[in-house]
Amino acid sequence: MSVLVDEDTRVVVQGITGGEGKFHTGQMLNYGTNVVAGAVPGRGGQEVDGVPVYDTVEQAVEAEDANASVVFVPPAFAGDALFEALDADLDLVVAITEGIPTQDVSRVYRTLQETDTYLVGPNCPGLITPGEAKLGILPGNIFSEGNVGLVSRSGTLTYQVVDNLTERGLGQSTAIGIGGDPIIGTGFIDALELFENDPETDAIVMCGEIGGEDEEQAAAYIDEHVDTPVAGFIAGRTAPPGKRMGHAGAIVSGSGTGTAESKINALEDAGVPVGDTPEEVADAIESFL
Repeated sequence: MSVLVDEDTRVVVQGITGGEGKFHTGQMLNYGTNVVAGAVPGRGGQEVDGVPVYDTVEQAVEAEDANASVVFVPPAFAGDALFEALDADLDLVVAITEGIPTQDVSRVYRTLQETDTYLVGPNCPGLITPGEAKLGILPGNIFSEGNVGLVSRSGTLTYQVVDNLTERGLGQSTAIGIGGDPIIGTGFIDALELFENDPETDAIVMCGEIGGEDEEQAAAYIDEHVDTPVAGFIAGRTAPPGKRMGHAGAIVSGSGTGTAESKINALEDAGVPVGDTPEEVADAIESFL
């Protein structure tokens, strides 16, 4: 099985006529993703790689029965694009865009709480169910079908861990890149719950990084609610306090929380082995299976 996306997911690409949208639509189609429509205001009636373009997401949903969207809209307009997607009552919205103003995301987040839509991102690589569908910019060739679920704040770290898993014949059920911004939609706990309830996900990898308390909260959730074995990795062990390291959310406040050490300790206290390297994460998963 899988979580959030599968071969039946029908995708509309918001921003499909832009450079990034057009390129990654082609990549998603080549992977086998069921991209059924694009949505760009004023571009209705055009086509991109044979995919019909509509002026609005609502029109795309009505005409093509889309149930998910991927957002490749520039930061200044991405907030409005997310509101449009939420208004269309989609099952899933994947926001790839980096640099969306935090105030815009905050307003989107409040609206999200009133819907049943899953929002992945923003500032994320997307998600993939190997062999079925990928939504976003993930390199599909390194993934393989299997029973290891993966959730990660870092796109690059996702690829490193997955490459190690695939090399050992440890395929993935679904991999979710949740993004590294301070405010995101789907978080670690949401993903852990999905994987825990998936009968064909037999192990989980959770990749975190410095900043915030999401990993510590996820560790507490694992301790109380997750029976599926989990292995972890935390990036940013050598980061100095007060310095942002790449992602907008990857900053240690100096308060003692949000550090790599506090996250590693919380996970290990919950019985989660934390690897020093992606190879060690794969070692742990191999030992579970």
